[in-house]
Amino acid sequence: MRPLAVVSGGTRGIGFTLSSRLVKLGHRVVALYRADTAAAEAAAAELGTAFHPLRLDIADAGAVSASAAAILDEHGTPTVLVNNAGINIDRPFLELSAEDWRQVLDTNLSGAFYLTRAFAPAMLAAGHDGVIVNVGATTGIRPRRDGANYCVSKAGLLHLTKCLALELAPRIKVNCLIPGMIETEELVTRFRLHDPVARAAVVTEIPRGRIGTTEEIADALEFLVGPASGYLTGQKLIVDGGQFMW
Repeated sequence: MRPLAVVSGGTRGIGFTLSSRLVKLGHRVVALYRADTAAAEAAAAELGTAFHPLRLDIADAGAVSASAAAILDEHGTPTVLVNNAGINIDRPFLELSAEDWRQVLDTNLSGAFYLTRAFAPAMLAAGHDGVIVNVGATTGIRPRRDGANYCVSKAGLLHLTKCLALELAPRIKVNCLIPGMIETEELVTRFRLHDPVARAAVVTEIPRGRIGTTEEIADALEFLVGPASGYLTGQKLIVDGGQFMW
């Protein structure tokens, strides 16, 4: 039987490409999504019977616990967990509401905690090595304006990665995959990349001279879930074309 991977935010954008790569690598994938049913159905139609979308708000601790129990019962224990789901609610700091703060932290940071807490015991008990990959962001290392909630959530995720790498060792390796500027619908909209002038301004800051692709993030994921990274845990892998060089 194919090994199982669970991917949060796994039906669109970078998450869909990560799910697709895991299917190609021979995994069954349970892809969690919050609201976009159309994207989930399209992903399922493309990836076939090895792909199982499941609607779940990972910010809801009780719902995560119940859904994880159902996944374990129906699909078995995952060998790979990818904490990819994330949201942005950008505003200047003095305009951020408590709800803006809570929604972003609950999804981007607490959601990863809830999912890992739900699956790690079974992964540890399975008797074989497991992999957890947390998908971070460059703004978890270098801040930006109007995104204090998002930056803090991703900085916390990076440190959670290190704590998990310590506490789940040696059976489970835990690393943080950090994409730079990657060509997704969300990025194109946020940075107005349909405008050649705006795109050129972004590209001039990237030594590789272009915006990255979701497939290049999947290449990094393939490395992190495979045997070539067997001695790598508690680390951050930044795939950004050299833009920040941290």
